[in-house]
Amino acid sequence: MKSTILAPPPGKFVKEDLYLRKRWRRVQLLANSFWARWKREYLLNLQQRQKWTKDRRSARINDIVLLKEDATPRNQWKLAKVIEVYPGKDGRVRRLKLLISDSALDSKGKRISKPVHLERPIQKTVTLVEAED
Repeated sequence: MKSTILAPPPGKFVKEDLYLRKRWRRVQLLANSFWARWKREYLLNLQQRQKWTKDRRSARINDIVLLKEDATPRNQWKLAKVIEVYPGKDGRVRRLKLLISDSALDSKGKRISKPVHLERPIQKTVTLVEAED
């Protein structure tokens, strides 16, 4: 069976009509780049960052924290209790001395192993329970 070549539909076509697809793509590209830049530059200026503008409570003794570890999943991060705090030159707490929780207990509820103490920067911890004053 022979294929027949289809003729263009009848009518007058202006040269600009042939480039409508390219023009449409160009308009879409410009619109997308405008909105991407608008989101990146302007929209972020409207939202105020609370992390750096509000004063937050510093870590205190007897706080319960999670130890962040990059190599382990979050559900396996260990619990710890803050024993000592080490403030920096600006008075903010920068390092913590922690007592790691241990689930190895005997039948009377006493620890089997010795307590493990660890010093960590405060950025590597997540506060779960704040100690009462």
